Amino acid sequence: MKGVCDTDVVSAAAGISCDDANALLGTHLGSGLVLRREGRLPGWALTPQGRELDAELASAELQTANAHAAVDSAYRGFLALNTELLELCTDWQLRVGPDGEQVLNDHSDPAHDAAVVRRLCEVDDSVQPVCAELAAALNRFGRYGPSLRSARAHVEAGDVDWVAKPMIDSYHSVWFELHEDLLATLGIERGSEPAVTPS
Repeated sequence: MKGVCDTDVVSAAAGISCDDANALLGTHLGSGLVLRREGRLPGWALTPQGRELDAELASAELQTANAHAAVDSAYRGFLALNTELLELCTDWQLRVGPDGEQVLNDHSDPAHDAAVVRRLCEVDDSVQPVCAELAAALNRFGRYGPSLRSARAHVEAGDVDWVAKPMIDSYHSVWFELHEDLLATLGIERGSEPAVTPS
């Protein structure tokens, strides 16, 4: 879901120790399922072969748990909120300047920021039942509701980074990962998502 991440992130996501994660990643490296990137953004990533196996395992997991209908229903509930979340993230990054043009949001307008935070809280109130539905269907979805709630708490405490800053578990970062997880689990290509009208 993260594209490239380090061992500690894999460990936390999988609920295993860093030593166990390292051992598993080493095994998968030897099997050609993952690769290790170095440089500016070092970390582990799935290979095409790894992505293919992941898709097969996700499909089998859905079938074994008889969870396709529940996950698909939750996914549609998520999609109904997705546009609003993306719009409020845009409004967090941009605002209307004194001449009526859009400018980068320097967070000097407390009324603008407060309005966006209110909208984020409304979206979070609506998505939490969706997250609970997903967690009830498949345990591995259980981390998303608490992670979104934690990011919201940071935002409400006044830490502006937690709305949409990359490289931390900001609200938008966790939301994006949940979206990617839903697509991967249901075997849906991002460009072929159904149109869902917000309720």
